Amino acid sequence: MEKTALRIRIFGDPALRQKSQEVKRVTDKHRELLSNMVQLMYEGDGIGLASPQAGVSDAMIVVDAGSGLYKLINPKVIKKQGSQALEEGCLSVPGVCIRVRRAKKVKVTALDEYGKDLVIEAEGLLACVLQHEIDHLKGKLITDYASLLDRFKIKKKLVGLSKRYKNERLPESKTKSCSVQL
Repeated sequence: MEKTALRIRIFGDPALRQKSQEVKRVTDKHRELLSNMVQLMYEGDGIGLASPQAGVSDAMIVVDAGSGLYKLINPKVIKKQGSQALEEGCLSVPGVCIRVRRAKKVKVTALDEYGKDLVIEAEGLLACVLQHEIDHLKGKLITDYASLLDRFKIKKKLVGLSKRYKNERLPESKTKSCSVQL
């Protein structure tokens, strides 16, 4: 099997705005992609990564928020409870932090890397990360949650990231100033 080289896609890359495709049948290729995504997430010091961030169109996420590693295929939030607001960062939007209001508790259904059904009940940070990564599968970024004031504050940074994407020559920033780097 051919090794898949993945890289984190940066703000401005159209892959980040594409809706992911449901995986009909889990294969060895999906397991390989999930393993490569885990490696990419850890290399980026992240706690979550969605397939569009790696340029993959299949609906998959990987999450490790400190309570163990999850490799999920076709994840969907089926229940939400409560509310919390955390400052979030994103591996695809380096150096940008946005305070995002999300459900405090979620129930997520998915397939594991072998195609078996999973139900995950999460709260706090894990719930936040799951929602963040599932947003990516819908083409949604943390910047979409920014208030008018936040949009003004981050505009210059986003323009720079878009230029970096277009030029691919600017050095990568590993700025990690957010409380949650997803």
